[in-house]
Amino acid sequence: MRTNDVSRLNRSVSVVGQGCWQLGADWGDVADDTAQEILAAAADAGVTFFDTADVYGDGRSERAVGRFVAQRGDSSITVATKMGRRADPHVPSEYHLDNYRRWIDRSRENLGVDTLDLVQLHCPPTEVFEDPQTYDDLRTLVDEGRIARWGVSVETCDQALRALEEPDLASIQIILNIFRRKPLDEVVPAAKEAGVGIIARVPLASGLLSGKYDEHTTFADSDHRTFNREGKAFDIGETFAGVPYEVGVQAAREVAQLTPEGWTTAQLALAWIATVGADTIIPGASTPQQATANAAAGDLPALDDATLEALKGIYDSSIAQHVAHRW
Repeated sequence: MRTNDVSRLNRSVSVVGQGCWQLGADWGDVADDTAQEILAAAADAGVTFFDTADVYGDGRSERAVGRFVAQRGDSSITVATKMGRRADPHVPSEYHLDNYRRWIDRSRENLGVDTLDLVQLHCPPTEVFEDPQTYDDLRTLVDEGRIARWGVSVETCDQALRALEEPDLASIQIILNIFRRKPLDEVVPAAKEAGVGIIARVPLASGLLSGKYDEHTTFADSDHRTFNREGKAFDIGETFAGVPYEVGVQAAREVAQLTPEGWTTAQLALAWIATVGADTIIPGASTPQQATANAAAGDLPALDDATLEALKGIYDSSIAQHVAHRW
């Protein structure tokens, strides 16, 4: 698979990574053995970037990734985790050095390492991004050897642009997909100029951009695509990229009609993200076969101008009115 060198991260990362939320919770049940098979399938297909978080299954995802990496013994693998959503409530006063140390030490134990490759602030309140002390605390964690690099996972473009003011920011994780294009206006160009990595999450709009769902598709009660459609559990933008489900289904049908012969619609969606400038893309997978198919998109060519323009037309006519003003 192709890789991208990220200067601020000081690492090379696979174009397609592996998102590990599904291995923890909120996407139905993935058995422990299946989780290991998914991780192995991804790595066998060339994936070197694995993204998890301390709250995915209350540490279950981190432990699964840690077990896999220990058994794999591959020094090219980068594991990114996230911290901050263990704060209860999610108020700015909970985001301070003592809590960071506590959360990170738990992740170090879960992942079985002394120093975490990359730790990202996990979508905290905007006030946390605006506070200079936040970044001083993250630098302290680097100085203490708890983490090697730090980044941010954001909900909004404005949050990303504020973090980009920091000279040692390594990465920005942001929702970027055919249905969420706003980061292309300012965030992606500014990150590229600074050498900051762009990690594209929710790349398939929670599966909408697989082209496999219709108006009658249902999801398990434990799946966020059931319980978070109105944003009751966390930011609604994390579920179907914030697009109303029925609108997304119809738009995804139009996207599917543009799929090149021999590709899947999901691969088209991932190839779009690679074409427009993400350094690594982190689709989830609930089976080893999905992980392998996703990874195969990392070897596909860039999309041609006609396809790019047609996809933009779908966004402009159907999707932009629902998402562009919000994030």
